[in-house]
Amino acid sequence: MAELNGKIEAIAEKVEAGERITFDDGVELFERATLLELSAMADRVRWRLHPDPVVTYVIGRTVNYTNICWVQCSFCSFYRLPTSPEGYLLSKDEIFQKIEELIELGGTEVLLQGGLNPSLKIDYYEDLFASIKVRYPIHLHALSTVEISYIAVSSRISLKESLKRLQAAGLESIPGAGAELLVDEVRQRVSPLKESSSDWLNVMQTAHELGIPSSATMMYGVGETMAQRVEHLMKIRELQDHTCGFTAFIPWSYQPNGDAFGGQSGSGYGYLRTVAVSRIMLDNVQHIQAAWLTMGPKIGQLSLQYGVDDFGSTVLEENVVRTPVTRQLMSFEEIRRNVRDAGFVPKRRNTRYQLLE
Repeated sequence: MAELNGKIEAIAEKVEAGERITFDDGVELFERATLLELSAMADRVRWRLHPDPVVTYVIGRTVNYTNICWVQCSFCSFYRLPTSPEGYLLSKDEIFQKIEELIELGGTEVLLQGGLNPSLKIDYYEDLFASIKVRYPIHLHALSTVEISYIAVSSRISLKESLKRLQAAGLESIPGAGAELLVDEVRQRVSPLKESSSDWLNVMQTAHELGIPSSATMMYGVGETMAQRVEHLMKIRELQDHTCGFTAFIPWSYQPNGDAFGGQSGSGYGYLRTVAVSRIMLDNVQHIQAAWLTMGPKIGQLSLQYGVDDFGSTVLEENVVRTPVTRQLMSFEEIRRNVRDAGFVPKRRNTRYQLLE
């Protein structure tokens, strides 16, 4: 036991000195560190990066423009196959109505995501994005990497051309969805028809090089090892060293919602360990966002003591990862109250993390 404590102490000394921890250090933290030790280290990194007692949030809304998708990820109960009578594609007017409701609340970000709908090509997205931007002063945080890749393939254009055309039409940033675990052995088990880890990283690198920033995510709790979680974090850190394009990182636990995977719910204890190690390892990603949507508001609030500095979006609507845990989505007043009660100052931001108040 003394030897194990000595290893954790050596890692803590690295963190205190601002030194980068290694892959082996990350595994050691996951497997051996106590929750209090992780909290202390993650909190140290958080205050080094953000010396003011501010926790940010954004007023945003998710709009799932279609649920038609052929990829059939085992953890998703949202999708419907192209032949399903339950499949839908929102009309422009329906999308506009949702954006207008968001703007009435002072919202600044619309997260537009759907599935791999075979009937939609690049011209659909160019028309939709341009129509939104000409009507509304809203930030388009849109499309997962797998959607972008599929748009390119189905439209018979290169990935770079696809991103350039989407950017010209109004795409301003990309959500980190679809990362799951950037370990192909895990991806083959949970989403065998989805892109590989290298494909996900390639889309992000190409977007960053074109000046399109993105967030990054990690869905854990699907039977992976601690080393595989660290492998995911290392890949994010390595790409960030190269592009500096990731604005934030959001780890979240798999939560069963009637999907085919049928795993077990992640615990609050496991989430706090994971978010703390993420903050400690990702020394080059400025912001760590609370995953209150999957873990619940109170665990989200507690995560502010484990390296989290951002409470994410008000969301308003969620269809993909919503579970009984989070059946009641939070208003921005509730977000502000949760942040204040944890001893921090809530401040509204935009998608690029610029403060608006």
